[in-house]
Formats: sequence, structure tokens, C-alpha cells
Amino acid sequence: MNINDCTIRLERSEDYREVENLVRESFWNVYRPGCSEHFVIHVLRDDPAFVKELDFVMHLGVQEDDPADQPAAEKDGRLIGQNMFMRTVINADDGRVIPVLTMGPICITPELKRHGYGKKLLDYSLEQAAAMGFGAVLFEGSIGFYGHSGFTYARNFGIRYHDLPEGADDSFFLCKELIPGYLDGITGVYQTPRGYYVDDADVEEFEKAFPRKEKLKLPGQIF
Repeated sequence: MNINDCTIRLERSEDYREVENLVRESFWNVYRPGCSEHFVIHVLRDDPAFVKELDFVMHLGVQEDDPADQPAAEKDGRLIGQNMFMRTVINADDGRVIPVLTMGPICITPELKRHGYGKKLLDYSLEQAAAMGFGAVLFEGSIGFYGHSGFTYARNFGIRYHDLPEGADDSFFLCKELIPGYLDGITGVYQTPRGYYVDDADVEEFEKAFPRKEKLKLPGQIF
């Protein structure tokens, strides 16, 4: 399958429910029974820290020469991926507040994972963030995947994850400088935007609008 047979563009309001369905399918039963990520993205779009200029979707099978009056959803073809960014900060040990980005949810439709689409979407997203002048991205993820796009452990930059006890495993906490040297001379604590923390009752209420799926407790889940 040719990963060049796709396009990446900004999310539009008419994409919202389709994107939420995509996120739900991608994260269902992965980190917990069911998932909350589709509600998280729903909430984050209205958060002041949300960067709408870095809210991307990926489509497969785009028809570039379709008639101008054809509906956008049909022109774009099948939606297969998405990524988004939020503004946040590092509270530096010397008292400075350092603006940075965090990222996600990011996902590719389950049947197309490990085909290169995720890296293509990620690399494009990071290029656009760098072009806007943002200095660094910090977030929670797997070094096995994100390391291929230049991420390393945030500890290598002297950045600590908020609320994590000293000596606890921080291998999930990753960082990539978008401006080389942006974090030079900085140590401190990264703050996750509050919008990522959602109430389970609100998730359950939001879930009622979607087709029923079975929640399963599976090995490897972390919640």
C-alpha cells in the first residue's frame, strides 16, 4: 500500500463526529476497558490552549479532480488519521515559565496501523508546528514509535513530569525540540493541560451517542 495515496489537511467542524468515531475505534480497550480519548478530543477543541492551526486529519484516496460542487467529505475520501496540539508550559526551576506544546490524541485507523501512515502524519504535524515557531513538544508516548521522529526521553533535557514521584519510571515521558537548543539551560516541571483530565461520568454520558461496544479488561492495559 502506497502511503503517498493520502492527504493531510486541517480538521473542519463537519469532521468532528467522524474524527471522534475514528479516535474511539483506535483507542477502544487499548489502555483501559473502553476509552475516553474520543471525549477528550471533543472537550479540547473548546479549550483556550487548543491550537486550531495544528489540528490535522489524514484522508486516503483523495480525488483531486472532483467537481467543485461535490461535498467536501466525498472529495476527501476516507478519513484514516488525526493529530492535534495544545499549548502548555514548563515551570522552570529558575522561576521562568517556558511555553511548549503537547500533542494528541493522535491515531490511525486500526487496520492501517504499522503501514507508515502514522509516521507520515506525525512528521508533517511536527513540521507545521516548527514552522509556526513553537520550540518543543512534550507528551506521553512510546519511544519505540516516536523515537523514529526525533523524540527522546524528556529526562535527557532535565524536564520532569508533574506529580511523578522521584525515582518512578518516566520512560513514557518524551520530548522533541523543534528549535535546536530551545531547552538549553532549562530544568523544570512539565504541566499537562487540565483539559486532558475528564470525569468518568462525563465520558459515560458522551458514550451514549455512539454505537454500543463491549468494554474488556485486557493484558497490558494501564488503567
